[in-house]
Amino acid sequence: MTSNTALPASLPPSAVIREVGLRDGLQILQRVVPTATKLEWIRDAYAAGQREMEIGSFVPARLMPQLADTAEVLAFAKTLPGLVASVLVPNLKGAERAIAEEAHSMLVPLSASHEHSLANLRKTPDEVVAEIGRIRAARDAAGSRTKLEVGLSTAFGCTIQGQVDEDEVVRLVQAVLDAGVDAVGLADTVGYADPQQVSRLFTKVLKVAGDRLQCAHFHDTRGLGLANCFAALQLGIRKFDACLGGIGGCPHAPGASGNVATEDLAYMLASMGVESGQDFGALIALRGKLSRWLEGEQLHGTLWRAGLPRTMKQEEVAA
Repeated sequence: MTSNTALPASLPPSAVIREVGLRDGLQILQRVVPTATKLEWIRDAYAAGQREMEIGSFVPARLMPQLADTAEVLAFAKTLPGLVASVLVPNLKGAERAIAEEAHSMLVPLSASHEHSLANLRKTPDEVVAEIGRIRAARDAAGSRTKLEVGLSTAFGCTIQGQVDEDEVVRLVQAVLDAGVDAVGLADTVGYADPQQVSRLFTKVLKVAGDRLQCAHFHDTRGLGLANCFAALQLGIRKFDACLGGIGGCPHAPGASGNVATEDLAYMLASMGVESGQDFGALIALRGKLSRWLEGEQLHGTLWRAGLPRTMKQEEVAA
């Protein structure tokens, strides 16, 4: 659903919003959301037009009980026509589960920050790169069609290490491309990025990765999430991770307000004439359910409070 706004030449005609609330959003919460609730979330998000979702992670249940039902949730998601269901896998063992369960895509996190990598995965970035090579080999040996994607986390800075050298980000991107990944994305895990930095780093990585640089993942920690999305969009990036209600965040970013809100990102795209296939009424209704499911948790975002502007509503009726 878009407005009739003329499309600037610098923006793509469409973009994909990948809902990651079921993984990135829920993993930081202490509560365990029932499987039936997760399936209702997926059904409603699908009805609202979402066609890519990160639905969980294959990690030991003792470490992350919030995502222990990932196999069951994935099995349901695969029954919805045209829905691309992805899972996060931190290592080869998790990847083997994703391959066995025939996930459409598996995302391996690789921190550009040495210190964050040790804190998060207990491995150096180069050790993770080596693991990614083994994951690619295992996928090929299994004859699997599961897409292998790497997300470069803390690409714009780190709460533990501080500055992250942009040349190190580029080096790691080249390393995982050499290891055989299908796609890469850049993530502002702790909300340090600004639009100018986003433009600069994405431009550098595009020179190395080309069309294999496919996704941007921003947190709205300091209120720049949407501005950063716009900066990436201007460079032709057409896939963005987001969480309904702006939930989620990183345990190494205290005080973070979570991911870019799905509904706010969908509105920004629509207001500029960039098609994302979202039904705003259905999204806001689902957000209302989420606020009940997660009663007591703080949700973020602004569209749910203000609603669509009259100009957009009138254009939609006219269309």
